[in-house]
Amino acid sequence: MSSTAYFAEITPEPLLRRIVLWSGVALAVASCLIILSLPVAAWLRLAGCGLWAAMAGREIRQLQRAWRACRRLRLRPGGDIELLEADGQWHAASLEAGSVLLRKAGWIRLRNRHGGRHGELLRGDSRSSPDWRRLQVIWRHVGA
Repeated sequence: MSSTAYFAEITPEPLLRRIVLWSGVALAVASCLIILSLPVAAWLRLAGCGLWAAMAGREIRQLQRAWRACRRLRLRPGGDIELLEADGQWHAASLEAGSVLLRKAGWIRLRNRHGGRHGELLRGDSRSSPDWRRLQVIWRHVGA
């Protein structure tokens, strides 16, 4: 296979996206409970909890918007990454620091063409998925 035609194409799983989303919601609620238990004036606790909830809600909405736009990921041998967006077109993106790929799972941080950032929790098996195997090879080659 020519190296120019060699790429890994991964479809993010809706279940993993829901796990990330609901863990974020649970942690935001837990954080508000911690803020409400602080030994400061009641109005400060309420203001802090409200501010925290607003910030968490904004992050969750941004994540949902990015996920709605991203249908598939394509990683090429040189480390270039593309996203299949809702418009049906592949658009260039870039990998962000903090991306990790292990043998059966990965957390890929991306920046889309509009500058928005999001993460994708991925999983796969090299034995049953040629794309996951190619992703592993490209990841090691690029040194990501």
